Amino acid sequence: MKANKTWKKVLGVGLAVMLSATSLAACGSSKTQDGASSSGKAAATTSTVAKIKERGKYVVGVKYDLNLFGLKDPATGNVEGFDIDIAKAIAKKILGDENKIELKEVTSKTRIPMLKNGEIDSIIATMTITDERKKEVDFSDVYFMAGQSFLVKKDSTIKGLEDFTKGKKVVTAKGSTSAKNIRENAPEAEVLEFENYAEAFTALKAGQGDALTTDNALLYGMAKQDPNFRVVEGTFTEEPYGIALPKGDAEFVALVNELLKEMKQNGEYDKLYEKWIGEKPKN
Repeated sequence: MKANKTWKKVLGVGLAVMLSATSLAACGSSKTQDGASSSGKAAATTSTVAKIKERGKYVVGVKYDLNLFGLKDPATGNVEGFDIDIAKAIAKKILGDENKIELKEVTSKTRIPMLKNGEIDSIIATMTITDERKKEVDFSDVYFMAGQSFLVKKDSTIKGLEDFTKGKKVVTAKGSTSAKNIRENAPEAEVLEFENYAEAFTALKAGQGDALTTDNALLYGMAKQDPNFRVVEGTFTEEPYGIALPKGDAEFVALVNELLKEMKQNGEYDKLYEKWIGEKPKN
């Protein structure tokens, strides 16, 4: 009887120890899971602005081949243009210094993938706001309004969209809205796509196409580079440019929109527009 009581006592103590260990393990597991979850959540919700401040540098995707907006000088290595100055203004707003910036070259084809994989903090590269792109990125308010047109040789008889009939060849850049627009608006024309607009312009000069199509603001820059070409008057689309930002980062969107509003109110935007485009904005 006594032995039986002793055995029951041992069993009771052992059970208590097991329950206690299980409870502690469960708590430990819960804490670990919660901690990982909290950590993961924190990582997912860390804003781009916070990352920029921690890094001490704003990394932005820009074009290197577009005169007036983003063009790299082969002699100095400097990249200059309207988009570059907007990027500097963002760096100054976030970090207090427009020079705390790193420019990375993007093309119409590579810019969204580079933003999504975290290589860059935003895209300022003559990027048209579209519903399709909004599925992958967020956009700022419109910072530049352009329209699609054509660049042709000075002696070309092309006057507009109606001249792009069967047999006409149009060059443009891969992944651009320009390629999509010309196919929709001139379905008989043959569209040749190149990696970027510099290559497309080279192809046009080599006689591979009858015209180069993209936004008129970009075409003016090309015509400025080579006076043997002219921009066809008029546009057949509206191309509202926006700054592309990581999807779901409302804080960054609000900050950029606030900056654009400030620049338009204090006259800084008009100064930049006139500096690069040669005239004051129409609206």
